[in-house]
Amino acid sequence: METEALAAASELDFSMLGLFARASLLVKLVMLMLIAASVWSWAIAIRKMLTFRNVRSEASSFDAAFWSGEPLDDLYRKLGPEPSGRAASVFAAGMAEWQRSHRNDGRMIPGAQARIERSMDVTIAREADDLERGLPILATIGSVAPFIGLFGTVWGIMTAFIDIAEQQNTNLAVVAPGIAEALLATGLGLLAAIPAVIFYNKLSADQGRIVGDYEAFADEFSTILSRQLDS
Repeated sequence: METEALAAASELDFSMLGLFARASLLVKLVMLMLIAASVWSWAIAIRKMLTFRNVRSEASSFDAAFWSGEPLDDLYRKLGPEPSGRAASVFAAGMAEWQRSHRNDGRMIPGAQARIERSMDVTIAREADDLERGLPILATIGSVAPFIGLFGTVWGIMTAFIDIAEQQNTNLAVVAPGIAEALLATGLGLLAAIPAVIFYNKLSADQGRIVGDYEAFADEFSTILSRQLDS
C-alpha cells in the first residue's frame, strides 16, 4: 500500500497551478484575493512613482523660474491663478492673497502676512492629501495579506486532515500534497505583503520629502513677502 501511495504522489502536479487546482474552493478564493491584492499594490506603486517623478520635475522647473529674478507679479500673471503644477499652486495661493490684501490706495490690509501663510498652508495640505492618496491601501495590504494567507493555510490544513481521517492513511505521500496546497496560501500572502510594505515605506518617505520642500518654499516665500510688507 505504501508503494501505491508513493506512486500516486509522484504522479501529482506540485507546480503552483497544480496546487491551486487541487485546493478547496475557499482556499482558491483566498489565493485569488491575494493575487489581486498583489497586482493592485504594484499598480498603485508604479502610478505613485511616476506621479512623484513628474512632481519633482515640475517643482524643479518652477524653482528655476521663481529664483530667476523675474518679478513675482509677472511670474504670477504668466502662471495664472490656478496653475497645473503643485509647487506653482502654493505660490499662486500666496500671490492671490497678497494681491487681495492691497487696498485701493496701495496700502496693505492689516493681518496680510498671516492670511498669506494660511492660504499657502491650506494649499500644501490639499496637495499633501492628494500625494498620499493610495498609500493607505499599500499599508493595509502589507499588514493584512499575511493573515489572509494564514487563514487560507489553516483552512487548507484542516481540510487535508479531514481527508486523511476519512482515508485512514497517514502516509507522508498522502499528507504532503494537502499540506503543500495549504502552504501556498501563506506564500501568496507574503508575496503580496512584502512588496506592499517596501513600496509604502519608500513612497511615504518620498511624499514626506516633497511636502517638506513645499513647506520650505512657503517659508521662504513668506519671508520675501514679509520684507515687502516691512518696506
